Amino acid sequence: MKRLTTHRTFALILFSICYLQFYSCKMVADQDKYEIMPNVIIFYADDLGWMDLGIQGSTYYETPNIDRIGKEGMRFTNAYANAANCAPSRACLMTGMYAPRHGVYTVLNSDRGPSKHRKLIPTENQTILDTNLLSMPQFFKNQGYQTCIAGKWHLSKDPLDYGFDTNFGGNHRGAPKSYFSPYKNPQLRDGPVGEHLPDRLSIDISDWIIDHKDNPFFVYFPFYSVHTPIQAREDLTNKYENKEPGEYHDKPSYAAMIEAMDLAIGKVLDVLEAQNLTKETIIIFTSDNGAHGGQTLSRPLRGSKGMFYEGGIRVPFLIQWEGQIEANSVNSTPIIGSDLLPTFMEILNGEVKVDFDGKSLVSILKKEGILERSLFWHFPAYLQSYKSDRAFEDSHDKPWFRSAPVSVIRKGDWKLMEFFENGDLELYNLKEDIGEKNNLEDKNLDKKKELYQLLKEWQKQTNASIPTELNPEYQSN
Repeated sequence: MKRLTTHRTFALILFSICYLQFYSCKMVADQDKYEIMPNVIIFYADDLGWMDLGIQGSTYYETPNIDRIGKEGMRFTNAYANAANCAPSRACLMTGMYAPRHGVYTVLNSDRGPSKHRKLIPTENQTILDTNLLSMPQFFKNQGYQTCIAGKWHLSKDPLDYGFDTNFGGNHRGAPKSYFSPYKNPQLRDGPVGEHLPDRLSIDISDWIIDHKDNPFFVYFPFYSVHTPIQAREDLTNKYENKEPGEYHDKPSYAAMIEAMDLAIGKVLDVLEAQNLTKETIIIFTSDNGAHGGQTLSRPLRGSKGMFYEGGIRVPFLIQWEGQIEANSVNSTPIIGSDLLPTFMEILNGEVKVDFDGKSLVSILKKEGILERSLFWHFPAYLQSYKSDRAFEDSHDKPWFRSAPVSVIRKGDWKLMEFFENGDLELYNLKEDIGEKNNLEDKNLDKKKELYQLLKEWQKQTNASIPTELNPEYQSN
């Protein structure tokens, strides 16, 4: 009997050791898996300019929660949107591809503005993103992630067709019918009467994160803010009415819209901390294009939303990943929104297995290498001018257009713009002339030739549609 007890005791000990070893190995395996399967949250502002954050230099706008992402992570000073307006920038973000690959060049029709002022027949625009293309949410879903969108989709009627499991408020619309509840949005539940849209979206996202915290998740939070209509909270507007404005930042209601978005982001960040998820989450903040010139300016940058000068395409870009990205670091490498999908692919798979136009940023984030390549933009369409746009004089195509058909390349410190109506070329050294005031196309012929050749090769490689047909309704005078 004693012998049997000894055997049982030994067996129990052996079982306990094996169980603990198995459990320990399982925990390590799970931890290793989780280390390469971080949660991802993208905060994507609408029409927020390069200078519209405290961390970017504004002394009028208050954005402590957004700033905190940059302070606890990396801030890129040469980050770009994929386009100068909403839909094409989002299509490129979702696919990792430049606009000629998917054909989403602008919002709605490509023949914006009076026909008699359009010299060329623009390329027909695609308004729905092709579901056959690999999209960011579908990629994450394929990796076993839970996926969610909250806010502005703008690429089709239903974002659930592209790999999202849950949708709060996303549809074909580019602006909300109301920033206050009732929202008149079939994809979004109403809150109490008078509730502000950023609050509603942050509440829904926070609840969703808590419900899905035990599995890796991807959250795409594309705010409708700060797109018009400017419908701000009264309390925040009053605050800025009593604050000293800046030279270019002076609209209390617009400042209140920015702070409301910042507060919503703060709620989500607080939920991550409360659920002990911050260390396990990649957090990104950026914008879909430059600022609306009727609301604010991004000086010293030239231009505003709709223009392919820096003020229309250079945007804030902050990325935080605790323990993986050095806190309070700053990087001047030129990057673009289409870089995110290949970045996520390398993080999860160890390599980029799809031929994206964007490039993985992993080596830069780890400070293990540099990324040398050219960036491109292509806009074979027209965008009409806004009378209220304070950047009106910045446009190459004034007085009628913010932008007429144009193609752009940036390589290193140099940027070349090709305007298709008249064949004009503009060449800028952005390191010495960030405001794009000095066109060097007739002073640096070698650099112009180099960039122009690269631009032409890229247009051919991507089968970029270049308008050449003259508009019979055009009136040259």
